[in-house]
Amino acid sequence: MQKQSVTIYTVAREARVSMATVSRVVNGNPNVKPETRKKVLDVIKELNYRPNAVARGLASKKATTVGVVIPDVTNDYFSKLALGIDDIASMYKYNMILTNSDADDHKALQVVRSMMAKQVDGIIFMGHDISEELRQEFSSSTIPVVVAGSAINDEDLPTVRINYQAATKEAVQYLLNHGNDKVALVIGSKTSTINAQMRIPGYEAALKEAGQSLDETLIFEAHDSYREGYDLTEKVLESGAKAAFVSDDGIAAGLLNGLTDHGSKVPADFELIAANDTKLTEITRPKMTSVTQPLYDIGAVSMRLLTKLMGNNQATDGEDGDDEQNVILPHGFEERQTTR
Repeated sequence: MQKQSVTIYTVAREARVSMATVSRVVNGNPNVKPETRKKVLDVIKELNYRPNAVARGLASKKATTVGVVIPDVTNDYFSKLALGIDDIASMYKYNMILTNSDADDHKALQVVRSMMAKQVDGIIFMGHDISEELRQEFSSSTIPVVVAGSAINDEDLPTVRINYQAATKEAVQYLLNHGNDKVALVIGSKTSTINAQMRIPGYEAALKEAGQSLDETLIFEAHDSYREGYDLTEKVLESGAKAAFVSDDGIAAGLLNGLTDHGSKVPADFELIAANDTKLTEITRPKMTSVTQPLYDIGAVSMRLLTKLMGNNQATDGEDGDDEQNVILPHGFEERQTTR
């Protein structure tokens, strides 16, 4: 392995631990098992990884500051992404400004302008499509921006995410293969980039391979809340659907409880797959089958990519996928109790 390709990502992979664990070892955090610490240190030595030298490589006299825009700090999906961002930022001794946009276009524009006024060195943006005003703000600025954990309506911004189209197709195929002739898709706005260009095409591809055509009445919109998922239950049942793939875990939990309250047994009468594998999938009863995403790693790799774009020479070419405009990390699938 070439020396310049050795990063925290490759150390974590070789040691078979999370990047969070590597970061704790590097930063001297005592909350690491001795055997795990030894394993990580052995890999660091073997690969000649020098995180402290990298951290000292800040030639700038002022501290590097990174702005992070998060749409909902209470949503476990985004908070897990933020944890990965924060750990890598801490390793590089960056200051981090975390702001909540409330998934509101006007507030997102305000917080981004505020960050730029404070002369942040880079921005990580989380959320869905952006307003034309915010797009112009990003394009007219020299401050690099990375989108973490989503796909948005600005192709000029680099992203770190999973393949949402492939994940949707695989989940829907799984439900179709269980004999469910009508599978619903529950998403946010049908017109948002992540849904219009990725999830709906993935859904349609799974139907096509099963010999079915797209039925628009089986696509439902809900926007990131348990209550909306719960309130959607009657419409989903009235559609004749016997299964659903849901793009947000909070909505999936609401639909699950709604199904139970309407007398539908899950998974005997109705199968359900969530999309993000946050802690909600484990604390519901029954536990929810879910697509799995490396949320911490998406956040961490986003921070690494931003570091490279900021031009501090702290990220190196050859990092796992970081030299690409769009970094696609692998997703998985966790079978639990809401599928047969």
